[in-house]
Amino acid sequence: MVLVSVPARDGATLSAWHVPAKRADAPLLVLVHGSAWHGGQFRHLATQLEGRADIVAVNLRGHWNGPEPRGDIAYTGQLEDDLADVILALQKPDQTVILGGHSSGGGLVVRFAGGAHRDMIDQAILMAPFLKYDAPTTRKNSGGWARVMTRRIIGLSMLNAFGLKMFDHLPVIQFAMPDHILQGPHGHEATLMYSWRLNTSFAPRRAYLEDVAALPDFTLLAGRDDESFFADRYEPVMSDVTSKGQYHVIDGVGHLGIVDAPETVTLLKGLLGHD
Repeated sequence: MVLVSVPARDGATLSAWHVPAKRADAPLLVLVHGSAWHGGQFRHLATQLEGRADIVAVNLRGHWNGPEPRGDIAYTGQLEDDLADVILALQKPDQTVILGGHSSGGGLVVRFAGGAHRDMIDQAILMAPFLKYDAPTTRKNSGGWARVMTRRIIGLSMLNAFGLKMFDHLPVIQFAMPDHILQGPHGHEATLMYSWRLNTSFAPRRAYLEDVAALPDFTLLAGRDDESFFADRYEPVMSDVTSKGQYHVIDGVGHLGIVDAPETVTLLKGLLGHD
């Protein structure tokens, strides 16, 4: 993987890890990391899929190796604009675009599909995606991963309903990154708190099923032992509003493990075709 730079529409420089394809007709696969981490999350998966796609693992704004400040962005929806800028910069003429993401990154893929840039993607890959805090697929507090500042969120939601955004920079959620990561050599790479506008931008909209309904053809993978979400609830919830999904529940795999699971690699190799 090599680190590449992409200019954003606001003049900032976005970064992403890139693994080029070996064939001219390979799709562009843009991967979006989960909350608190960065594009390096996909290092193993990208290595396993090397050659089958132009693989781009984005370091989202507000995260390590992305534009500063950490834990914040300039406005709600900026992450979608950034992904659009990455696609515009790296897509070859007539190249198929697949947008994939894990956890909150999967939620951002769903949000992207329901937003202004929806026509830029042809397919989606969702790995244990976050749909909404109160969706039937979500365990309480996402299985203990997130500590939500509920009263602040309620207050900011009310202000935003009246178009008042002067406090959108305030933090509203903290993440319980394991101590062995925080105290290890990569602990500084974790982003442990999100502002209102970053947290809002990293998930489907309030009417999340409308975003789900806008998805292109997609493949969803989740581990049966997922600590944050109910893997077997995705299909009944999402198939009510779209018939475009293929659902795979993988035994013996948890929330983080779904990205590197051998079954995930096999399924994605089949989706992407020969190398």
